[in-house]
Amino acid sequence: MKKTLPTKRLHSERALLVGVEIFQSDNLLPLDDSLTELRHLAVTAGFEVVGQVTQKLNHPHPKTFIGSGKAKEVRAMGEELDVAVVLFDNELSPRHQRELEGILEEDVRVLDRTALILDIFAQHASTREGALQVELAQYEYRLPRLTRAWTHLVRQAGGGGGRTGGTAGVGLRGPGETQLETDRREIRRRITHLKAELEKVRAHRKRHRSRRKESRIPTISLVGYTNAGKSTLLNHLAEADVYVADKLFATLDPTTRRVNLPDGSVTLFTDTVGFIQKLPTTLVAAFRATLEEIAEADLLLHVIDITHPQVKAQVEAVHQTLEEIEADHIPLIPVLNKIDRLRKPDAAMQSLQGFPNAVAVSALRGDGMEDLLQTIQERLYEDYQPMHVELPHDQGGLVALFHEDGLIERIENTYQGVTIQGRIPGRHVVKYMPYVVANEDENVYIRPTG
Repeated sequence: MKKTLPTKRLHSERALLVGVEIFQSDNLLPLDDSLTELRHLAVTAGFEVVGQVTQKLNHPHPKTFIGSGKAKEVRAMGEELDVAVVLFDNELSPRHQRELEGILEEDVRVLDRTALILDIFAQHASTREGALQVELAQYEYRLPRLTRAWTHLVRQAGGGGGRTGGTAGVGLRGPGETQLETDRREIRRRITHLKAELEKVRAHRKRHRSRRKESRIPTISLVGYTNAGKSTLLNHLAEADVYVADKLFATLDPTTRRVNLPDGSVTLFTDTVGFIQKLPTTLVAAFRATLEEIAEADLLLHVIDITHPQVKAQVEAVHQTLEEIEADHIPLIPVLNKIDRLRKPDAAMQSLQGFPNAVAVSALRGDGMEDLLQTIQERLYEDYQPMHVELPHDQGGLVALFHEDGLIERIENTYQGVTIQGRIPGRHVVKYMPYVVANEDENVYIRPTG
């Protein structure tokens, strides 16, 4: 029987988990907690987890990752529990996967953590952009693992694992060309096409970001570990209807909503895909267009599930991913979510001690929302001063500076020059003082600098 990646399942398939703790590895979570997370991933993907096997090694076995003896133990347990798939918490090399499939029963599939996450992403990709990104990551994952047992995938998937659409087919073979070579060539062609399509998406997003910058509306990205409550928070702040579920990666495609701050100013909040430890590099690369929304934000809200037993490891995983996508320089507010689940009322305030400048909230009940919005407003505008100026035509440099560093609320070209009302960083106030407009019906306060 040919082995395939999972497609949309009509009923749950029985799965056996395999977790390996490698000595001196850089895993953030202990083995038991990492396996608990793998179990949640499996359930999200639609599997029924019926057992697990663990092992500690100094280094992975070159052939089977876990060694032939342990592989036979996995086979025996798989037969006893009648499993259809064995899920590894580690990323397997193509050789590891081939060797393991040779040892296990013929109709038992071997999937690693990366393949499982790709499967979940394929299920949750609801837009064309998300589908393209997932399909690219799937093909880049499959290409080095392509064998005769997998060659039907190109025809079966039609571009995207049977879920994400596409019209890829297998071309005619040349003289002496094997089916395997044909399929590899077709996958490479499909990868090239997908990258070109995603470059168009990336350019489209860049144009949108440019227009947003021209409007000077601040953008705020919600980041955090998967299932931390980002979508619930956005729903409460924006009175939106973003899909929410108690599952990992429930939200895949980015969603942007307008939110008013206490002073009436408008901001744009974007909910993005959740992070996770061991996030596949293929996904990070494929989702570059989406993750750039984070890297271009004016402020990040790091939503943290304060009730999770491994909260510090989850926070570290998010920081590592932000560094990987070059977004670690952006100002960040830690948002400690789910305080309604804490047993002691004072526990939320105690939790703040470990997270400087954090705000404690319950996105579900709405607790702490006023404090959060006020903190966002202060962080966005802490150095900005209200300014109403009339700049002569020969002061084009000051006009450009206001556009570049300031926040323009109203601008008007007049016979005398350019009238601008908005906010400007405190370090620039002295440059505009000679041109300040002081109308009797306005209350413009200029805080002295220096």
